[in-house]
Amino acid sequence: MTNSRPRGDVRPPKINADEKTTLLTFLDYLRESVAAKLSGLTDEQARTPGVPSGTSLLWLVKHLAAVEYDWFAWAYAGDPGPFRDYRLRPAEEDTVESVLAAYREAAQRSNEIALACDDLDRPGVRSLREHEPAPSLRWVLVHMVEETARHAGHADILREQIDGAVGR
Repeated sequence: MTNSRPRGDVRPPKINADEKTTLLTFLDYLRESVAAKLSGLTDEQARTPGVPSGTSLLWLVKHLAAVEYDWFAWAYAGDPGPFRDYRLRPAEEDTVESVLAAYREAAQRSNEIALACDDLDRPGVRSLREHEPAPSLRWVLVHMVEETARHAGHADILREQIDGAVGR
Protein backbone atom coordinates (compact mmCIF):
# COMPACT_ATOMS: atom_id res chain seq x y z
CA MET A 1 0.00 0.00 0.00
CA THR A 2 1.40 3.38 -0.97
CA ASN A 3 0.08 6.39 0.85
CA SER A 4 0.94 10.06 0.60
CA ARG A 5 0.07 12.27 3.56
CA PRO A 6 -0.06 16.07 3.38
CA ARG A 7 2.39 17.94 5.58
CA GLY A 8 0.33 21.05 6.33
CA ASP A 9 1.11 24.39 4.80
CA VAL A 10 4.88 24.47 5.43
CA ARG A 11 6.54 25.59 2.23
CA PRO A 12 10.09 26.49 1.20
CA PRO A 13 10.78 30.25 1.45
CA LYS A 14 10.33 32.71 -1.35
CA ILE A 15 13.39 33.23 -3.50
CA ASN A 16 14.14 36.74 -2.21
CA ALA A 17 13.97 36.01 1.54
CA ASP A 18 16.86 37.16 3.73
CA GLU A 19 19.41 34.59 4.87
CA LYS A 20 18.03 33.94 8.37
CA THR A 21 14.46 33.62 7.10
CA THR A 22 15.61 31.25 4.36
CA LEU A 23 17.52 29.01 6.76
CA LEU A 24 14.77 28.94 9.39
CA THR A 25 12.04 28.30 6.84
CA PHE A 26 13.93 25.41 5.26
CA LEU A 27 14.65 24.04 8.74
CA ASP A 28 10.96 24.31 9.71
CA TYR A 29 10.01 22.59 6.45
CA LEU A 30 12.35 19.70 7.23
CA ARG A 31 11.21 19.49 10.86
CA GLU A 32 7.61 19.19 9.73
CA SER A 33 8.57 16.51 7.19
CA VAL A 34 10.24 14.47 9.94
CA ALA A 35 7.36 14.93 12.39
CA ALA A 36 4.81 13.91 9.76
CA LYS A 37 6.49 10.52 9.41
CA LEU A 38 5.06 9.64 12.85
CA SER A 39 1.52 10.56 11.80
CA GLY A 40 -0.91 7.68 12.23
CA LEU A 41 1.61 5.27 13.76
CA THR A 42 1.14 3.43 17.02
CA ASP A 43 3.80 3.77 19.68
CA GLU A 44 4.90 0.21 18.95
CA GLN A 45 5.28 0.87 15.20
CA ALA A 46 7.24 4.07 15.87
CA ARG A 47 9.61 2.39 18.33
CA THR A 48 10.29 -0.72 16.20
CA PRO A 49 13.80 -0.57 14.70
CA GLY A 50 13.85 -0.64 10.92
CA VAL A 51 17.55 -1.39 10.50
CA PRO A 52 20.13 -3.56 12.29
CA SER A 53 21.64 -0.53 14.08
CA GLY A 54 18.38 -0.20 16.05
CA THR A 55 17.22 3.08 14.52
CA SER A 56 13.48 3.63 14.79
CA LEU A 57 11.31 6.61 13.92
CA LEU A 58 10.76 7.34 17.61
CA TRP A 59 14.51 7.29 18.28
CA LEU A 60 15.17 9.48 15.26
CA VAL A 61 12.75 12.22 16.38
CA LYS A 62 13.97 12.01 19.99
CA HIS A 63 17.54 12.33 18.69
CA LEU A 64 16.64 15.42 16.65
CA ALA A 65 14.97 17.04 19.69
CA ALA A 66 18.15 16.54 21.70
CA VAL A 67 20.36 17.86 18.90
CA GLU A 68 18.15 20.99 18.59
CA TYR A 69 18.49 21.62 22.31
CA ASP A 70 22.21 20.87 22.40
CA TRP A 71 23.21 23.18 19.54
CA PHE A 72 20.82 26.09 19.95
CA ALA A 73 19.98 26.30 23.66
CA TRP A 74 22.90 24.66 25.45
CA ALA A 75 25.82 25.52 23.15
CA TYR A 76 24.76 28.67 21.30
CA ALA A 77 22.62 30.46 23.91
CA GLY A 78 24.38 28.97 26.94
CA ASP A 79 21.26 27.71 28.69
CA PRO A 80 22.26 26.22 32.04
CA GLY A 81 20.12 23.09 31.62
CA PRO A 82 21.88 19.77 31.14
CA PHE A 83 23.46 18.72 27.89
CA ARG A 84 21.10 16.18 26.28
CA ASP A 85 22.67 12.91 25.21
CA TYR A 86 21.34 12.50 21.70
CA ARG A 87 22.43 8.85 21.53
CA LEU A 88 19.91 7.66 24.10
CA ARG A 89 17.23 5.26 22.94
CA PRO A 90 13.57 6.01 23.69
CA ALA A 91 12.57 5.17 27.25
CA GLU A 92 9.67 2.84 27.98
CA GLU A 93 7.45 5.80 28.86
CA ASP A 94 8.20 7.66 25.60
CA THR A 95 5.27 7.82 23.20
CA VAL A 96 4.75 9.26 19.74
CA GLU A 97 2.84 12.11 21.38
CA SER A 98 5.45 12.87 24.05
CA VAL A 99 8.42 12.68 21.69
CA LEU A 100 6.70 14.89 19.11
CA ALA A 101 5.83 17.42 21.83
CA ALA A 102 9.45 17.50 22.99
CA TYR A 103 10.66 17.91 19.41
CA ARG A 104 8.25 20.76 18.73
CA GLU A 105 9.22 22.44 22.01
CA ALA A 106 12.92 22.16 21.15
CA ALA A 107 12.30 23.55 17.65
CA GLN A 108 10.30 26.46 19.05
CA ARG A 109 13.09 27.30 21.51
CA SER A 110 15.66 27.04 18.71
CA ASN A 111 13.66 29.44 16.56
CA GLU A 112 13.32 31.91 19.45
CA ILE A 113 17.09 31.88 19.91
CA ALA A 114 17.74 32.35 16.20
CA LEU A 115 15.16 35.13 15.84
CA ALA A 116 16.62 37.02 18.80
CA CYS A 117 20.06 37.09 17.20
CA ASP A 118 20.75 40.05 14.93
CA ASP A 119 24.13 38.85 13.62
CA LEU A 120 24.52 35.41 12.08
CA ASP A 121 28.31 35.70 12.50
CA ARG A 122 28.11 36.10 16.29
CA PRO A 123 29.66 33.07 18.02
CA GLY A 124 27.72 31.15 20.61
CA VAL A 125 28.66 30.60 24.24
CA ARG A 126 30.29 27.17 23.84
CA SER A 127 30.78 24.35 21.37
CA LEU A 128 29.68 20.74 21.48
CA ARG A 129 32.97 19.85 19.85
CA GLU A 130 35.99 19.52 22.08
CA HIS A 131 38.81 22.04 21.49
CA GLU A 132 36.88 24.11 18.97
CA PRO A 133 35.66 27.66 19.29
CA ALA A 134 31.92 28.18 19.66
CA PRO A 135 30.32 28.28 16.21
CA SER A 136 28.36 31.18 14.76
CA LEU A 137 24.59 31.08 14.51
CA ARG A 138 25.00 30.72 10.73
CA TRP A 139 27.02 27.53 11.28
CA VAL A 140 24.44 26.17 13.75
CA LEU A 141 21.56 26.87 11.33
CA VAL A 142 23.32 25.28 8.36
CA HIS A 143 24.36 22.32 10.48
CA MET A 144 20.78 21.79 11.67
CA VAL A 145 19.44 21.99 8.10
CA GLU A 146 22.00 19.33 7.13
CA GLU A 147 21.33 17.15 10.19
CA THR A 148 17.55 17.35 9.85
CA ALA A 149 17.61 16.75 6.07
CA ARG A 150 19.80 13.67 6.50
CA HIS A 151 17.46 12.24 9.11
CA ALA A 152 14.37 13.18 7.07
CA GLY A 153 15.70 10.79 4.42
CA HIS A 154 16.16 8.10 7.05
CA ALA A 155 12.60 8.75 8.27
CA ASP A 156 11.26 8.37 4.73
CA ILE A 157 12.82 4.92 4.43
CA LEU A 158 11.79 3.79 7.93
CA ARG A 159 8.18 4.86 7.39
CA GLU A 160 7.97 3.14 4.01
CA GLN A 161 9.24 -0.06 5.63
CA ILE A 162 6.51 0.14 8.29
CA ASP A 163 3.41 0.59 6.15
CA GLY A 164 4.38 1.68 2.65
CA ALA A 165 3.57 5.37 3.26
CA VAL A 166 5.62 7.66 1.04
CA GLY A 167 5.65 11.33 0.18
CA ARG A 168 6.41 14.60 1.87
